[in-house]
Amino acid sequence: MNGTYFIELFLGGLTRGSIYALIALGYTMVYGIIQLINFAHGEIYMIGAFTALIVSSVLSFTGMSPVLIFIIAAIAAVVWAAGYGMTMEKIAYKPLRNAPRLSALISAIGMSLFLQNYVLLAQTSDFQPFPDLIPDLAFLKPIETIMNTTQFIILVTTAVVMVVFTLLIRYTKMGKAMRATAQDMVMAQLVGININKVIMFTFLLGSATAAIGGVLISSHIGQINYYIGFLAGIKAFVAAVLGGIGSIPGAVLGGFVLGLTESFGTGYISSDYEDVFAFAILIIILIFRPSGLLGKTTRKKV
Repeated sequence: MNGTYFIELFLGGLTRGSIYALIALGYTMVYGIIQLINFAHGEIYMIGAFTALIVSSVLSFTGMSPVLIFIIAAIAAVVWAAGYGMTMEKIAYKPLRNAPRLSALISAIGMSLFLQNYVLLAQTSDFQPFPDLIPDLAFLKPIETIMNTTQFIILVTTAVVMVVFTLLIRYTKMGKAMRATAQDMVMAQLVGININKVIMFTFLLGSATAAIGGVLISSHIGQINYYIGFLAGIKAFVAAVLGGIGSIPGAVLGGFVLGLTESFGTGYISSDYEDVFAFAILIIILIFRPSGLLGKTTRKKV
C-alpha cells in the first residue's frame, strides 16, 4: 500500500511538474532573448484554457466525437493564445524595449491585471466545469488506478515539446537567430537578423506552450476560472528560476523538481503548506546553486 501511494504521489508530482514546465518554457525563452520577466504569461495559460472551453462547448452541439472536439479546441486555444502573446509583446513590451527594465516589468504586471479583469468581466468569477474530452487509452487500463490517460498525455506532451524546442533552437535558422539575439541584440541587427521577428516568434512559441498546458491541466482537473493563471504563473516562474532561467532543459527540470516537492510534501506532511514547500525548495537550491540547477554562472567583465 505504501509503495502504491508513493508511486501515485510520484506520478502526480510529475504531472503537476509537467504543467509548470510547459508554462516555464515561455518564461525562460522570453527572458533568454530580451531579459524580461513576463508576469502576464500565466494569464495566457488561462486564456488558452477558456478558449478551449468555449470552442468545445460550441462543438458539443454538433455531434462530433469527443476526440475531434478536443483536437479542434486545443488547436483553437493554441492559435488564440499565440495571437494574444504576440499582440501583448507589440503593445506592452516593444515600445519599452530601450527603457529601463523596471518599466517593462511594471508593464508586465499591468498586463497581468488587465487580462485577469478582462476575462472576469467577459466570463464570471465562478469556477466553470471543463469537459473531459480525452478518451481512455486501452494499454493504460492495468494501471489506471495509478496513472490515467490525461496524466500520460501531459507527461508525453511535455517531453515532446522540450525535445522539439531544443532541436529548433540548436539546428534551425530561426533558432540560431534566437541565440544570436540573446547573446547580443545590437550585433545581431548588424549582421542582418530581424530581431523584431525573432522576439515576436519567441512570444508566439511561449504562448502556444502555455495554452497547451492550460488545456491539458483543465481537462485533468475538470474546472477553471479567471484566476487560475496567476498562481500557476508564479509557480512556473519559480520552476524556471529553479532550473536556471534561460535554459529550456532547466525549465523542464525545475518544473519536475517543484511538482515532486509539492506532491510529496502535501502527501506525507500537509496540504496546508503546499506553497511553503514550493518556495522553501527554491530558497534551498538557490543557496547552493544561485544560477539554478542547469543555469550558467556569468561574470561581468571589469
